[in-house]
Amino acid sequence: MIIEVTNEKEMRAFGARLGRHLKGGEVLELVGDVGSGKTTLTKGIAIGLGVDEDVQSPSFTISRVYDARDGLTLAHYDFYRLGHAGIMADELHETILNPRTVTVIEWGGIVEGALPTDRLTLSIVSPTETTRRIIVEAHGLKSRKIEQLL
Repeated sequence: MIIEVTNEKEMRAFGARLGRHLKGGEVLELVGDVGSGKTTLTKGIAIGLGVDEDVQSPSFTISRVYDARDGLTLAHYDFYRLGHAGIMADELHETILNPRTVTVIEWGGIVEGALPTDRLTLSIVSPTETTRRIIVEAHGLKSRKIEQLL
């Protein structure tokens, strides 16, 4: 599935639509160049999950956690600055196993071995300065169900 958005508002709206379908235990892998809109998409997902806080990029902190609706948690990871997985792979593994947590991962290649098979990969490409194409790929039954709802 390919979704095309032409501005940040549309990117957040798509993220919010996605976030409304999440129930906990899902893993979303965001793939894209620096500035492609991964954190903007995550802000939208947070809106759909009912997060009240302002979502910020975890580029310098590696992870940020937010309280969401119905006792859910949004865990947002950005492994861009990580040289090797190390202890972060263990932390990520624990987070992924929590059925009340929605996990969003940017720059997941460094922790590829810790990622579950069943995940939704959203690859963002930039054909123009403002247009973004979001290529949605479901890997597993749970992720396919979410993709079908979009």
